[in-house]
Amino acid sequence: MVLRRLLRRRWVLGVVFGVSLIYFLTSTLKQEERTIRDRALLEVRDSDHRIPWKIRFDLGNSSRQMTQCRNSIQGKALLTDELGYVCERKDMLVNGCCNVNAPSSRQYICKSCLVNGCCNVYEYCVSCCLQPDKQPLLERFLNRAAEGFQNLFTAVEDHFELCLAKCRTSSQSVQHENTYRNPQAKYCYGESPPELLPV
Repeated sequence: MVLRRLLRRRWVLGVVFGVSLIYFLTSTLKQEERTIRDRALLEVRDSDHRIPWKIRFDLGNSSRQMTQCRNSIQGKALLTDELGYVCERKDMLVNGCCNVNAPSSRQYICKSCLVNGCCNVYEYCVSCCLQPDKQPLLERFLNRAAEGFQNLFTAVEDHFELCLAKCRTSSQSVQHENTYRNPQAKYCYGESPPELLPV
């Protein structure tokens, strides 16, 4: 009863409205500041962003052991580790690397990849993209990346992440937004989109 009378008073409603307005304005300004800060970080990063390229290093011929490997994770049967090895999922070591001594493990394999850099299997695309001789091709792509792709490709930290992102299907792989240009070779690391197959 007392609370109801108190809420009917205009000055109480004015205080509640004022506090709500102040809260709204401060949260909006904070969000705007975060957006400006994020844009500034991206612009600073764009100007001096360099991709650390992989140097060819074959663990099979070395006593060096890698403590952790990132890998492509998503494949049902195959995966690619950051050293360019493709192996069956059962041949992945606990550290995430492919077991280089397993019969299924092969490094820099371009099986199912066409001359234009489009592949039938995602894991082969990533492995082929990781070949050291693909660096000039990828540098050209980064230098000419369209403004729309700039945020995506400046977010990558190294050669492996670039190949993971580049090999994923993109708008270049589809026609009319609902069919693949080439359903057999839809994962591309090359400069040009997949060949358009006649329907």
